[in-house]
Amino acid sequence: MLRRNLFIGLFISLVSLNGFAQTKCFILSEAGHTLKKEGNCEVRNPPCSTFKIALSLMGYDVEILSNEENPNWPFVEGYTDWLSQWKKNYTPKLWLKNSCVWYSQVLTKKLGIQKLSKYVSQFQYGNQDISGDKGKNNGLTNCWLSSSLKISALEQKTFLEGLLYSRLPVSQKSHKMTRNILFIENLESEWKLYGKTGAGTFINSNGARDEGRKIGWFVGWIEKGNRKIIFVQYSELVGDEIKKYTYGSVHAKKVAKEKLEEFIRHDASNQS
Repeated sequence: MLRRNLFIGLFISLVSLNGFAQTKCFILSEAGHTLKKEGNCEVRNPPCSTFKIALSLMGYDVEILSNEENPNWPFVEGYTDWLSQWKKNYTPKLWLKNSCVWYSQVLTKKLGIQKLSKYVSQFQYGNQDISGDKGKNNGLTNCWLSSSLKISALEQKTFLEGLLYSRLPVSQKSHKMTRNILFIENLESEWKLYGKTGAGTFINSNGARDEGRKIGWFVGWIEKGNRKIIFVQYSELVGDEIKKYTYGSVHAKKVAKEKLEEFIRHDASNQS
């Protein structure tokens, strides 16, 4: 136990010296124990595409989604097409990989507003406000897209714990399939990376979008054997940072991966 505590202390000291000043919030947690928490992690912000994790759980629970490859829905003219790569058929696995907005919107329309509201409430997901943009009646398709729905980094961590340990009020299959399609890549020392990015625009206290302030998320976990380390990264970009990264999610993923890789290296050193 002493050795483990010394390792955690060393890790915290090292990551504190390596650039977390640019981070609005970073959380690292294992088995309910916080290994690292930096920044203001209590403030709620739009979940953006990290909400796809919740939507996946809902979709599998009501059996709109079947497995990793079905349903295979075609792109239809008029769907949200901000990125050219979205103009093709999409499966659940590809949906999360490429963060396809129109697939989410088809899914929520099939769910309906009552079921969406029920799940968001049962998940205790952030402020649970799915009303959407004020006066636009678009909550069903837009509430998570820099709109009314907001969640804090700490609430993201709690939600991920529910997913990871099958504690959310959905079927076991829903938990398992969602975890499966969140896999991203293999990391060093046999760790596996699971997660979802999110990018959007900052919402001011008056509810207006601040186009000069971009937000980014990267949330998920790394896994090796029976060990699961949850992480939540929230970033905000302004000025030249926007020019450099374009999307807040790019910054969030970059910073989080650097810290996760650093954790893995020191964990391996501690085990040797």
